[in-house]
Amino acid sequence: MPRKFEPSAAQRRLVGEMTAFGIPQPNIASVIGIDGKTLRKYFADEIENGTARATAKVAASLFRTACGSGPGAVTAAIFWLKTRANWKETAVHEHGGIGGGPIIITGFDTKV
Repeated sequence: MPRKFEPSAAQRRLVGEMTAFGIPQPNIASVIGIDGKTLRKYFADEIENGTARATAKVAASLFRTACGSGPGAVTAAIFWLKTRANWKETAVHEHGGIGGGPIIITGFDTKV
């Protein structure tokens, strides 16, 4: 009779991390030494939430860096503001004629 699988805390952490890194489930199962069905049965939470947890950690780290004064703080702040606060670098180029009037094009035959 086969014995029941009992995942360890280290295996749970590893599955969550590997899921967050985008490693396919068959590869994760192989590393753990189980089949895909067992992986999905015993590690459903890690598979479902691994990516979100990792993203939250990275976002928290970026936020701390952006709010700090160390190396990379300005770059992190700019990145945060562009991606989260809709800041953008735009250059507006407006063209106009003399005194802001319409542009007059001469030297072309306008008859078609």
